[in-house]
Amino acid sequence: VQLVESGGGLVQPGGSLRLSCRASGFTFSNYYMRWYRQAPGKERELVAGITGTGGTTNYANSMKGRFTISRDNAKNTVYLQMNSLKPEDTAVYYCHTFRFVDYWGQGTQVTVSS
Repeated sequence: VQLVESGGGLVQPGGSLRLSCRASGFTFSNYYMRWYRQAPGKERELVAGITGTGGTTNYANSMKGRFTISRDNAKNTVYLQMNSLKPEDTAVYYCHTFRFVDYWGQGTQVTVSS
């Protein structure tokens, strides 16, 4: 199993970014996928999750209405569209799945700053 995130970077407050996580080594469409984030000095927190079909999504309360998780099973990729970004969204964002054990990507840094 391999998860590779991309799309992070520096963005001004109010801006947008789209993160991608390309998966390999398992039947992607069968698995629930999640995005987590970890800010400096803080614990890793769940951002959003999506079922294998993409039919059901879940969000942490602070991200509802600003972030959208989606997936393209033909491309083995899960996305996180982030709008109206705030400085407190600054963190390393990780892709995650569980297949007998937890699997994590290497993370992608998102920095929201003027």
